[in-house]
Amino acid sequence: MLKVAVLGAGHGGHAMAGHLALKGFSVRVFNRFEEELIHLRERGGVTLEGAIEGFGGLELASTDAAEVIPWADVIMVVVPAFAHRWMAEACAPHIRDGQVVVLNPGRTGGALEFRNVLRERGVEAEVLVAEAQTLVYACRISGPARVRIAGIKRRVPLAALPASNTPEVLEKVGALYPQFVPAANVLETGLSNIGAVFHPATVLLNANRIEAGEEFEFYRGMTPAAARLLEAVDAERLAVARSFGLELDSAADWLLRVYEGVRGETLYERIQSNEAYQGIKAPKSLEVRYVLEDVPTGLVPFASLGELASVPTPTCRALVDIFCALLGRDFWGEGRTAEKLGLAGMSADEVVKFVNA
Repeated sequence: MLKVAVLGAGHGGHAMAGHLALKGFSVRVFNRFEEELIHLRERGGVTLEGAIEGFGGLELASTDAAEVIPWADVIMVVVPAFAHRWMAEACAPHIRDGQVVVLNPGRTGGALEFRNVLRERGVEAEVLVAEAQTLVYACRISGPARVRIAGIKRRVPLAALPASNTPEVLEKVGALYPQFVPAANVLETGLSNIGAVFHPATVLLNANRIEAGEEFEFYRGMTPAAARLLEAVDAERLAVARSFGLELDSAADWLLRVYEGVRGETLYERIQSNEAYQGIKAPKSLEVRYVLEDVPTGLVPFASLGELASVPTPTCRALVDIFCALLGRDFWGEGRTAEKLGLAGMSADEVVKFVNA
């Protein structure tokens, strides 16, 4: 039976650790923050409710990477994308030959950044690094060491870096999640980051309302003009993808494929008809994952990959610049640039060869 390390103790980490343990796998959890592990230790595991019911017992929950990383066959990273670099640095001294690392999800450039950090830290172990396009679960922590799973996705694209390793990764993790299916490469999984299309622009256009603490629906309160800004971001994402030989779903077509009952021709019409978005409230602060994750690990790599491939991304760049001013942060410095992904100086064709080889 596979030994699985789950890195992260948030919503997704709770769901994954509890569910895999319930399925009979040996699971240990590693987390940066002690306070997020207290209840897992007290109860000895995770209680699952909703789409999955039961209790998954954990072998260990620790803030010491040395107790978790070397022990595992498979390392499942389940943290916000802005924490991937920190997790890679934490893994580097302990990672060993034959392990598989999967980022759940990678957002844009996750596997590239993770492997580049391992290289920078001098890791010589033969390890497979891969990323999922999205998290398998729709879930929320519902109490101490308790998580409600609203649903499990039926199909989740996954790619290894390089893509020639994808079959081997799928063979090793298929017992954990048969939902994983092969993607072309990590450019496909990374540039399918729809959250970076939907979230930052919508937050920006509602910044006054959010900071004032006004309660409103994040998606269903959207206007046609706001949706046109999202379409501009999406058009740039698709142009960047085409420069690397990828034909991806538009955000509007993605909605039609993923959700039942979506209607209409435009992105605005499809968002408004999506019952799954009904009742989703807007955040109460600008410092939320819609910005802190989707700007540096979504819009920044969209723009940086576009620059590498000589594809203009003026809308993405403008949004990054505005959020730098709004929050007083350097998202260009924090974010996933081509240099941080290990792609600096490459042409588009060279990048494709690098991720496929």
